[in-house]
Amino acid sequence: MEISSFVNVTLLATTFTTLFVIMDPPGTIPVFLALTSRYSTRQKQRAAVLATATSFGVIVLFAVLGRYILQFLQISMESLQLSGGVLLFIVAIQLLMSNEYEGHGEPADAGADGGSHRVNAALVPLGTPLLAGPGAIVAVMISVEQGSNTIPGWTAVLAAVILMHLVIWLTMRFSLTLSRLLGEGGIMILTKVAGLLLAAIATQMMMNGLFQFIAHSKEMGVI
Repeated sequence: MEISSFVNVTLLATTFTTLFVIMDPPGTIPVFLALTSRYSTRQKQRAAVLATATSFGVIVLFAVLGRYILQFLQISMESLQLSGGVLLFIVAIQLLMSNEYEGHGEPADAGADGGSHRVNAALVPLGTPLLAGPGAIVAVMISVEQGSNTIPGWTAVLAAVILMHLVIWLTMRFSLTLSRLLGEGGIMILTKVAGLLLAAIATQMMMNGLFQFIAHSKEMGVI
């Protein structure tokens, strides 16, 4: 049997690429290093696992239930694509215009609540909204719709999400080594390239939403 009967390879590649650009694993390196600067090696490894698991759980939750949430709130897919495109475009502009990393604050000193703080830092802001942010959630929900709720479609989206989070975990797991290899300039360049690609993806997303809205309106006889 052909692989296309089990997984939509095109959708898998598109979803993975979109998530990679949005979630920007290289760009998480300075954030992760700043938030875990006072952690031991073992604590950094645990934080990487918790952050990755949190992001994965949030994204899968919205991938499965996002459609029903939209139906309950009476939000059309066209509206989601347009608003998602605008949101991603704003993020892209921020990536392109930023000159340096703006930290989320230094980690608190390890004391009586040091363990609790380390868990919280791994969940928020690392797990969400840094990784599982609105952009990634919207992108996955749209990919699910593009898969037309078929087995190959679901397999493609799930595989893309798993692969993406494997990359994220490896990036944070070896963040110190990657930071030394890329350097501040290398991370900045990758961030700018990610911003440019994200702007193009956002524009295409808005165009798709607009075209679908026009086509749907014509079918309904509105225009």
